[in-house]
Amino acid sequence: MTVRLPDEHGRLRTYEPRTEPLAVTPGAPLTSRTVFSAAHVVADPYADTTPDSPAAVDWDATLAFRRHLWSHGLGVAEAMDTAQRGMGLDWAGAAELIRRSAAEAKAAGGRIACGVGTDQIASGTLAEVRAAYEEQLALVEESGAQAIVMASRALAAAARGPEDYLEVYGHLLRQAGEPVILHWLGPMFDPALEGYWGSADLDAATETFLEVIAAHPDKVDGIKVSLLDARREVDLRRRLPQGVRCYTGDDFHYPELIAGDDQGFSHALLGIFDPLGPLAAEAVRVLDTGNTEGFRALLDPTVELSRHLFQAPTRFYKTGVVFLAWLAGHQSHFTMVGGLQSARSLPHFARAYELADGLGLFPDPKLAEERMRTLLHLYGVTP
Repeated sequence: MTVRLPDEHGRLRTYEPRTEPLAVTPGAPLTSRTVFSAAHVVADPYADTTPDSPAAVDWDATLAFRRHLWSHGLGVAEAMDTAQRGMGLDWAGAAELIRRSAAEAKAAGGRIACGVGTDQIASGTLAEVRAAYEEQLALVEESGAQAIVMASRALAAAARGPEDYLEVYGHLLRQAGEPVILHWLGPMFDPALEGYWGSADLDAATETFLEVIAAHPDKVDGIKVSLLDARREVDLRRRLPQGVRCYTGDDFHYPELIAGDDQGFSHALLGIFDPLGPLAAEAVRVLDTGNTEGFRALLDPTVELSRHLFQAPTRFYKTGVVFLAWLAGHQSHFTMVGGLQSARSLPHFARAYELADGLGLFPDPKLAEERMRTLLHLYGVTP
């Protein structure tokens, strides 16, 4: 059986789906790298909502997906941008997600880290930004999860220069009970974060970022860098204080960054590890044995899919992630919080299906094919 898929020019082409998935099963815990998958949320498809409504979440399916990631030895990075934080999921929804997922992690014995931001305010003074961060940090720590201090749109708007970032982050790190992960999210993921750390010059911004870490190395477990610039990440991780980890957030260059070089390597906190979870975990287990070539042989072929999902406008990568979760059978529908399922085109979905199927990512290739045919039919593609 073949499927007719539209290309970027609107022409239909023939694709023959594979019939067997990649053979990957849960195995031993990961040892050589700490790996988090930033996980998506599953919307409630029966909720009577609009794009402006508070998120309606299918909690059972959302938590089941987290158990799936934990079963493969991955940590879960919760309430991050992959969960549509600031793109459909408001603070009230994120707070509930954090509480539920942290409790589920405790029951499942899974590792979890949760996003701390300021999205309960749209804008404000520096004092109000600090207070918003503190409220979220308190909730995450009370839940028993590790905190990931995310970049703040409100801080980007309120800060007058690097000194304001140093003051706000310094204050927050002094408040933290346990070491946190600092997240530098580039403007390709969120245009409102342009000029973060007080400068649009990335070299100047890097110096401010490093100054924050150097002043509080005991409160920083690591940094997550999402700039899609491998050379900059390597240079940055080589300048980190002893004991501070680099978690790559580079969805374009993750195999080489995780593999590392003779001067070090990156751990991982990646949105692409949502659809790649089992395969990514298998690759890291191979790396755990010291087999870097085997690790790259498994993970390098996935980069084409990742670059496709994260193509500009990069912030809409969540749509592809949820689309693949539907095809893979992790949820019964392709509905997203805020109606974001409309953010990508049919040719984009078609190519995502083809690349993911070629990698063997779908546990049931026949189900994925049937669901892809359903989508094609809805768009008017006839057999």
